[in-house]
Order: sequence, then C-alpha cells, then structure tokens
Amino acid sequence: MAGLLKRLIPKRFRKEGTVIPVVRLHGAIMTGGSQFRPTLNLAAVAPALERAFAMKDAPVVAISINSPGGSPVQSRLIFQRIRALSEEKGKRVLIFVEDVAASGGYMIALAGDEIFVDPTSIVGSIGVVSGGFGFPELLKKVGVERRVYTAGENKVILDPFQPEKESDVEYLKTLQLEIHKVFIDMVKLRRGERLADDATIFSGLFWTGLRGVDLGLVDGVGEMREVLKRRFGADTKLQLIGGARTLFGRRVPGVFQGFAGGEIAASAASGLAAAVEERALWSRYGL
Repeated sequence: MAGLLKRLIPKRFRKEGTVIPVVRLHGAIMTGGSQFRPTLNLAAVAPALERAFAMKDAPVVAISINSPGGSPVQSRLIFQRIRALSEEKGKRVLIFVEDVAASGGYMIALAGDEIFVDPTSIVGSIGVVSGGFGFPELLKKVGVERRVYTAGENKVILDPFQPEKESDVEYLKTLQLEIHKVFIDMVKLRRGERLADDATIFSGLFWTGLRGVDLGLVDGVGEMREVLKRRFGADTKLQLIGGARTLFGRRVPGVFQGFAGGEIAASAASGLAAAVEERALWSRYGL
C-alpha cells in the first residue's frame, strides 16, 4: 500500500535516492548469437544502452564489462554507440571491469570516462589475433576430392584445405597491422596523458587490474556499488537495465530470437565451432 501511495506522489516531491542505470556487457564479442548462446554485438546491446541513457535524472551510466574480446568491428560499434549516447544525453560513463576486459573487451571499456577494476581483473591485450586450422592432407586420406571454382586469383587465400602460402600470411598480417593501428589510436585518444611511457602497452600483453592502474590503462580499483554510493550518497540505488521487451514480456525481435523445430538442431550444429572459439577466447586469460 505504501509503495502504491508513493507512486501516486508527483516525482518531484518524492524523497528518493539517486538511481544509477547499470548495463552489464558479458561474453565474447561476435555477430549472431541466440537465446541458447548469447553473444555481445551492437544489435544485442543497443536496446539496453538506449534505455539506460534515456533515464533523465541519472547523473551517470554505469557499465559492467566482462569480455575476453572477439570481433573488432562489433567492439568498435559498441564503443561508438556508448560515446554517441554519452554526448547526446550529456551523461558521463563509468566502466567497471569484472574478470576481464581484454582485446575487444578493453576496446569497449575505452568508452568510459573512468574505468574501475578489481585488483585481480585482467585488462589490456591491445593487439589483433587471427587463428584457424589447416587440413591439407585430410581429404586425401579419406578419399574425398575437393573442387573449388573461382573468378579472381586470390579468392581462396588461407583456404584450410590447401597448403599454407607465405604470400597469404603476409597479406593477413597487413590487415592485422591496420586494425592494430586503429586500436592503438583509440587507446591514445581516450587515455591520453594517463598512459605510462611503457613500450609493452601496445604489444598484446595483458595485466592484472593493479598493474593496469600503474600503466594508465584504467583509473582505479573499486567495486561498482561502493564507488557509486561514495560519489552519489549512501541512498544511491543501482537499477539493472535489460533489453527492450514487448507488452507480453518477450524480447524485442532482432536482438535474440528463439528457434522452432529443426532450427534448434541447425543452430546447435552451426554454433559448435563458435562455441569452441568462444571457449578459446576465455581460456587465454585463465578463465
């Protein structure tokens, strides 16, 4: 009854603590995903970000990150959306790292005006990696002849069923260097003079949260609730923001959609390789 009466009182007359919207970004960064294997990408996180920044009375938006990285494109798109909303709504962004914000996860963290970590968090890995497997002798052993027809001499570079070519690897490395430069420029732009003069920062290494503070990659050690209550008062409340839902409580289509019948099996099969890739991303950091 008391709660109902409180809601009937005009908001400007209510005595309430500051409410801080919290968006939690958790998982490997890649396109696709489903309700069975959610992933981080712009389509998945945009609704929650929009709702968080739409809270007019909130002085800041808090974002919790726990990601080993993944797609550089999706990482950058999420970073750009956070910065665009921050500037449009005039709200500062506070980032809180859980287990890891590495590679693309750290790229997203750069969207924060301040970045906080746990002493044992893992941050950094400012680099670019590509991986795969080669099976040049497999088809021959099982008696299968592979037939590939292309227009364009480089259409099948890095084909896993052909012997690796030095020219293909060199071309891949040029792409990696271009992406690495974009990443480095983002770090320098967002962290500026806070960065330490240390040549290893852009080498692809990763560090604990404590070392990240020393290197200027993050701003300090702090747990979300404690930091926000210290800044905005003991009666500060944290409100976790999810994606948009329909009138019936279902997720809006286009974020994560369900599957019916044979689509479930198809999704499971097609997602197996992605699941292995995701597991490899986490295991790089001992997680």
